[in-house]
Amino acid sequence: MATEINTKITESEWEIMRVVWTFNKVTSKEIIEVLQEKKAWKPATTKTFIGRLVKKGMLNTEPHGKRYLYSATVSEDETVKNVTNEFFDNICSKDVGKTIAEMISTSTLSFDDIALIEEVLEKKKKTAVEQVKCNCLKGQCQCKNNHNH
Repeated sequence: MATEINTKITESEWEIMRVVWTFNKVTSKEIIEVLQEKKAWKPATTKTFIGRLVKKGMLNTEPHGKRYLYSATVSEDETVKNVTNEFFDNICSKDVGKTIAEMISTSTLSFDDIALIEEVLEKKKKTAVEQVKCNCLKGQCQCKNNHNH
């Protein structure tokens, strides 16, 4: 029976996961060293977050002598996709385009990033709709005020 993985993680847990994704297999001591330098976290703080991620099924533990090696049970790409999809599921579908545009305008992008976005947009034009339907329940948003129904 497969263990269900809880990919809902806090900002602090993201910090731990980014270290694990970078190293692939890492000891708590190595995670602690990175986060002491980056965030000035105490070792106990880092160990608490590691423990939470193990409970959530996001980190695997493997005995290695007197220590444990930690590895991610999910990829960074998969986790980012899950979080992104979850985010967009929680906003009015009419706001998705505007939100993506805002994300692009406030992000630092390379020329390659921009070329990729342009390529995706060209392909997306083939399946674009005249108007996106609102997916909100009555009382969740003000579509009439915000979207010119």
